[in-house]
Amino acid sequence: MATARRFPRRSGSASPAAPTRRRSRGRVGLPLALAGSALLLSGCGGGSTLNGAGASFPAPLYQRWFQELAGQGIRVNYQSVGSGAGVRQFVSGTVDFAASDVPMKAEDIAQVKRGVLQIPMTAGAIAVAYNHQGCTLSLSQKQLVDIFLGRIRNFSELGCSAQPITVVHRSDGSGTTANFTAHLSAISPEWKAGPGESKSVTWPTGVGAKGNEGVAAQLSQIKGGIGYVESAFVRGDLQAARLTNAAGEALEPTTANAERALASIDLGADLTGRDANPSQGYPIVTFSWILLYQQGNGSRLETLQKVFDHTLSEKTQAEAPGLGYVNLPSPVLAKARAALQTMRP
Repeated sequence: MATARRFPRRSGSASPAAPTRRRSRGRVGLPLALAGSALLLSGCGGGSTLNGAGASFPAPLYQRWFQELAGQGIRVNYQSVGSGAGVRQFVSGTVDFAASDVPMKAEDIAQVKRGVLQIPMTAGAIAVAYNHQGCTLSLSQKQLVDIFLGRIRNFSELGCSAQPITVVHRSDGSGTTANFTAHLSAISPEWKAGPGESKSVTWPTGVGAKGNEGVAAQLSQIKGGIGYVESAFVRGDLQAARLTNAAGEALEPTTANAERALASIDLGADLTGRDANPSQGYPIVTFSWILLYQQGNGSRLETLQKVFDHTLSEKTQAEAPGLGYVNLPSPVLAKARAALQTMRP
């Protein structure tokens, strides 16, 4: 069986809340996790405060970007609570913006009387991370599904030294889960029939943890742990498996392999396109969207547009690979910036 190159071990704190960043080949940087708490960034003077909530997947990158605006007097309070909770708060109107790793459902959009803009803001790969030293994994599509169905229970069944497998999955409503289970549904009729594809599913095996931060922390503590996280959260003793795409290539979740897959996805006119099983590049990738109100923004409109004009600039997007994400292609950025200008007070 083919094996994958082991990802280089990264230095930093054992706590998911305060890792350091160091460049490594293929995928670079470590996230500054928010651990589900509010991020409040204050500038040197007055200015507006924006409140947002949602996906943990892009939270470390948003932390970096919002901090850059602090010196301009803009404060952003972003809570990394998961895509599901973020969408619920957006629908209820308790936030100025939200973030989700999956597009909103039509029934949710219908509840938002102010109208909805879904603007792609960043992208990345979802890695299958594991904690078993001396083992390098290259998983077929069947092996991947069988692990999360609980049929493969020991690393010895995957060509590595014996170690019982403990699956770690998300316990909260999660866009990362929605994208991961969409891929499992795309490659397995059995998985599609149940557990299926959703932000929350009934897992056949394993233990739950909240947020990408929580899953990474659990995996780091469990010998033989295996789970799914945004690739920037693979650090310390964790490694990322090679996964097999629709063309039969077994690839690592590097920035280059993620870019190949993302480039093959047609976002469409509404900028919400997806592909759960691409034939090019790494097979589990996702865009991540900022959710904004089309109208009813009042005096916050100028600040909202200033914040997201900043995050959609070529210069700011170029910072994404340094934290393990993929910067948006120029054509996508142009469409996203144009959509931002359609917001109304």
